[in-house]
Amino acid sequence: MAVYRIFPEKDTFIFTEVPTGNAGKDEIIEIGGYSDIAGTGETNRILIQYSTSEINDVISSKIGAATYSASINLYLADAYEIPVDYDLYAYPIYGSWDNGVGKFGDIPINTTGVSWQYKKAGESDAWTTVGFAANTTGSYKPGTTAGGGNWYTGSNGVNLEFTQSHGLNSSNDVNINITKAIQMFNANTLTNNGFILKLPNNLEYNTTASIRLKYYGADTNTIYPPFLEFKWDDSTYSTGSLSVLSNSTSIINLTNNKGKYVDIGKQRFRVSARPKYPVRSFTTSSAYLTNYALPLASYWGLRDENTEEMVVDFDTNFTKISCDSNGGFFDVYMDGLQPERYYRILVKTTLDGSTTVVDNQNIFKVVRNG
Repeated sequence: MAVYRIFPEKDTFIFTEVPTGNAGKDEIIEIGGYSDIAGTGETNRILIQYSTSEINDVISSKIGAATYSASINLYLADAYEIPVDYDLYAYPIYGSWDNGVGKFGDIPINTTGVSWQYKKAGESDAWTTVGFAANTTGSYKPGTTAGGGNWYTGSNGVNLEFTQSHGLNSSNDVNINITKAIQMFNANTLTNNGFILKLPNNLEYNTTASIRLKYYGADTNTIYPPFLEFKWDDSTYSTGSLSVLSNSTSIINLTNNKGKYVDIGKQRFRVSARPKYPVRSFTTSSAYLTNYALPLASYWGLRDENTEEMVVDFDTNFTKISCDSNGGFFDVYMDGLQPERYYRILVKTTLDGSTTVVDNQNIFKVVRNG
């Protein structure tokens, strides 16, 4: 599988409404610029961090020397008064922080972890607001409570500002490419303290609209936790003595789907392909047993069986179906999928000028190991 996901080791959001409050165990994490009931402009920013050891393991033991991309992904839970067009920004955080066990709105105020003003539990180690280290910064509105995090803007000539643009028809989910920062974490040229996600400065502290983007956090009880997604091309294509399938009236299926897999390691799925009506010929074996190679431009995808959402969408760069002398195949890392879920495998290819998505109800379940 050339798509692999890891999940956060910690996430939260910090907010000006309660500058010392922690939300480290909130099921929902927020980005926003809105006014409170008194008409005062407020701001929310997300902090999220993935394990350095997990990042390094994916790169060393799965990706190897291949070129890859890495992106932060969050699913939108709810949104209010968002602009037609807007950008989101992500930056590597400068300075370590405590996750905490609080929730937004806790009474009394929970101070067990990071907040708008402080990095650490117990209202300690305030965020820097003046005299920033080289290549780092922070921002807050003058006349309001200082804080809001510190982040890198660049390092060794590398721009570390990452953005995603949203428009009218956007799903408003977060998918921000942060490959450069992940490469620097892996090379140990930048310390991994996670990322801060925020609106542009002109939309924060908003008093004319109540912009609130609410995403499922790591503590969600849904199937939509945040994840860091790696993509790379692991495909090889050598047909050997196989003919390449070209007839649009064909039968394409998987030959080795066992239906249930534990959430460790990877599974190689084999693809069988042949014309539905083979050309008649004199032979000592059945033409119906002759396997064909799928065309080079063939791809696989995974769909959640219950929600019918694409978990791994067809990607012309990263979900190519490989081929060897036995036929088509692709690898799926089961530990990159959520356990106790059912997934449906789809195949997309082009035959005789027509693009088709093959769905033969190849469903499998990922179960927890032990």
